[in-house]
Amino acid sequence: MVELTSPAPRTKSTKSAQAQALHRIRTVRLQQGVSLRTAARHMKTDVRQIRLQEQEATDLRISDLHKWQKALDVPITDLLEETDAPLSRPVMERARMIRLMKTAAAIQERAEAPGIQRMAEMLVDQLVEIMPELSDVSPWHDFGQRRSLDEYGRVVDRRLSDDLLCSNHMED
Repeated sequence: MVELTSPAPRTKSTKSAQAQALHRIRTVRLQQGVSLRTAARHMKTDVRQIRLQEQEATDLRISDLHKWQKALDVPITDLLEETDAPLSRPVMERARMIRLMKTAAAIQERAEAPGIQRMAEMLVDQLVEIMPELSDVSPWHDFGQRRSLDEYGRVVDRRLSDDLLCSNHMED
């Protein structure tokens, strides 16, 4: 079966083009609290492609911008570079609510005292009452990003050759 992939985004290589930002995808992604891995999962592509696409000098196709817009759940105009314009107020408020929910969920998850756990649970419930879409927000992670059971780590990309494994076994 042949898998069709979209062509790689074009990154301009001249110094003047590098100075000119074409979009602000990375800024919006970070403000929304979306990890590279989560964005890649939503867009059904790999993290390397996502990392390349979010470089400000990368010239993206409109279809790629639509994928980013859906993954980050923001108006497409917020992804396009404007002269020092901040994100729209609703998008900024949503990003703040997501960060607040991540913090409340982390406190709830890590609290040892029953009173703190109860207050964190009430805070999480109140945040979900204000903004129901927050119910799916996970807490901040202690170390790196948690993987689902369907995801593999870097070890899969960096396989050791059978020759190396066999030669080390033979020497023992």
